[in-house]
Amino acid sequence: MRIFKVFFWIVWRIWFYILMAIPILIMFPFLVISILTESGYPYFFKMARIWAKVILFGMGFSYKVNQEPVLEAKTSYMIVANHTSMVDIMLMLAIIKNPFVFVGKQELVKIPLFGFFYKRTCILVDRGSAKSRRDVFEAAQQRIKRGLSVCIFPEGGVPDDESIVLDEFKDGAFRLAIEHQIPILPITFPDNKKRFSYTFFSGSPGLMRAHIHSIIVTKGLNSDLRKEIKEKTRSVILKKLLNFSS
Repeated sequence: MRIFKVFFWIVWRIWFYILMAIPILIMFPFLVISILTESGYPYFFKMARIWAKVILFGMGFSYKVNQEPVLEAKTSYMIVANHTSMVDIMLMLAIIKNPFVFVGKQELVKIPLFGFFYKRTCILVDRGSAKSRRDVFEAAQQRIKRGLSVCIFPEGGVPDDESIVLDEFKDGAFRLAIEHQIPILPITFPDNKKRFSYTFFSGSPGLMRAHIHSIIVTKGLNSDLRKEIKEKTRSVILKKLLNFSS
């Protein structure tokens, strides 16, 4: 029985990377055109959502969203969520209609084909470089001025220890939100680790749930309250994760 599971996981994981490439190859000319100008990004974002949904459904995933707030069009949000899986990116794209940009680690640029567009549309950060972390703020400011939202996984990466329910949050997302006075939108992904963790021989098709929480307002706050807002946001996500697990 174990050998069949191992065979399934190998084929399934390879199929994931094939699925990542197929929609990009089909839409390649349109994707390239959409990233030539800043005004083309909303069109790129729509195609990115199609790409994400193809991967989710092609992998045998379905998703169910419980959404508390109604997001306003042309309003910038700081979107934050727990991070346990590569499919966090796809699920985020699938459930959020407002155009946003990811702040993500530079290493993903190395993924063939995906990395080409990732480098040109996301805000990249080298977490080992103080200069890179500073540059993120300038790049995020430019996107916010254009009316886009920003998505950051504030744990700063996927914890190596998968028994960790929710790692400590970094300051960056909350500093940006307060500095630019944009509301924080917390999101909880309770199933992604179970469905498709970074452990190769694991996972299965099935339901992935997402809970979009009430907005946390930052208008009128100053940087002295950054830690308080960070802990408040983490508490909201952690509480929901524990509720789902029980």
